[in-house]
Amino acid sequence: MLIELKSQLGFLEERIATTTLSWSIIASQVVILVTTSLCLIFIRRRYLSPISHVPGPFLASFSRLWHLRQIVGGKQNLKLTEQHDKHGHFVRIAHNEVSVSHPNAVTALLLRTLPKGQWYAIVCFPDYRFTTPFSILDPNKKSECSKYLSTGYLLHNVIKSEPAMDINMKKFFGWMDKFADDQKPMDLDKFFTYVAFDITGEVVFSKPFGFMDAGEDVNNSIFMNMGMEMYIAIFGYMQILHTVFSNPFVTWLKILPMGHLFDTTMSALNERQKNPDAHEDLVAHWFRGLDKAKKDKSKIFDLRCLQSFATANVGAGSDTVSAGLQSFIYYLLRHPTGWKRCVAEMDAARKNGHCEGEVVSYNDATQLPYLQACIKEGLRMFAPVSMGLPRVAPKGGVSIGNAFFPEGITLSVNPSVIHHSKELWGPDAREFNPDRWLATDAASKEKYFIPWGVGYASCPGQHIARIQLSKISATIIRDYEIRQVDPSAHWQWSAWFTVVPHSWPVYITKRNKA
Repeated sequence: MLIELKSQLGFLEERIATTTLSWSIIASQVVILVTTSLCLIFIRRRYLSPISHVPGPFLASFSRLWHLRQIVGGKQNLKLTEQHDKHGHFVRIAHNEVSVSHPNAVTALLLRTLPKGQWYAIVCFPDYRFTTPFSILDPNKKSECSKYLSTGYLLHNVIKSEPAMDINMKKFFGWMDKFADDQKPMDLDKFFTYVAFDITGEVVFSKPFGFMDAGEDVNNSIFMNMGMEMYIAIFGYMQILHTVFSNPFVTWLKILPMGHLFDTTMSALNERQKNPDAHEDLVAHWFRGLDKAKKDKSKIFDLRCLQSFATANVGAGSDTVSAGLQSFIYYLLRHPTGWKRCVAEMDAARKNGHCEGEVVSYNDATQLPYLQACIKEGLRMFAPVSMGLPRVAPKGGVSIGNAFFPEGITLSVNPSVIHHSKELWGPDAREFNPDRWLATDAASKEKYFIPWGVGYASCPGQHIARIQLSKISATIIRDYEIRQVDPSAHWQWSAWFTVVPHSWPVYITKRNKA
């Protein structure tokens, strides 16, 4: 019996050893296979790619790792500008993408109807069931979708909402008055974002979200929007993981920022449809577009597309306005002569009977050339969109200058890189100089000014943004004096999809207008 048991144990030990050896062999073969595959991918991407000759960081020659590291670090716009300073017009930022700063980049890439890069596909809220014009890569399909939404964005339609905007702006200036009376520091960055969100609610849904009434981030919506900006900036380059996280089940759980913002938007949309006092807002135009799409039997534009598009408007539209307003004030505080010129221009306009009322009208604000130059220069210095705008080379490739890029290569144009190019703007490109917009050659610079993008994929809400920037900036210049709590302190910011500064509190003083 004992001999038989020892025999069985020996047999078992032998089987275990054999099995262990077999698994070791399999594991080693897998390691060899994976290592060989990675080596081949590395060699093909770094040495055999049609863009192997394009200079750039080492990691970018075979992966997206360098670019993702800059995004996570929150300074991708600055790092990319540094790379162009070092390497010139073309910088390889990933194994299949080249950033372009050539003088012809805007014309050759953004003003042509080239397919958008795969990154854009992530901008569908709250999950993959939804699409927006922003997430559609094919330019023809994008244009078909946009035509049902675009009428509301025409200036003659948007300007009808100016009285409704004024109501929310008055609330904002009421907060400025309160901080002036109390002589307490005001976080202008937060209140600019609050009023921008509320005006978006007014223009889109005929009702603000309530940020100005509360004087705080209602339901953490702005915080969640920042989380969404981080998410799309990073996971736009990891679409497989996005599919895992962005699906109907996760949407139902309401655990991701996209779901939270979508719920906020849907609540506003549902209330709007029940509101008998709604004015001619964007939703009215969109639902007329939806009716037309149904008649046209469109396969592109439907209710989900409308809902997702509304969500995107709430987030990105508010960020760009807040960033633009902050840039206007921040840079003028550092250039007090410019502030004094804005005040003198305003006083002269008032002597001629303009710029009166509680809030300066858009028409009057546009007649202040130096103030408008300061707004544009702020947007040039600090472009609200920090991501590159990727396009894909079509059949036949793309030529830019003396360089040729074959079909399938992604070519991106970063607004910050273009705006800070000394080749395009002169040796003072990285200095705040509003007078560049009043110079005789200013018109020739317009083609390089792309804070809203340009071409078929440009920001549809730029008229709404310009109205807010003009009216709020002009009224501040007329009614207030501002000084930073710590004049030596620089603002803080992180560049995700958009870049919104923060942490530069100010003291407000009411200006004697008598």
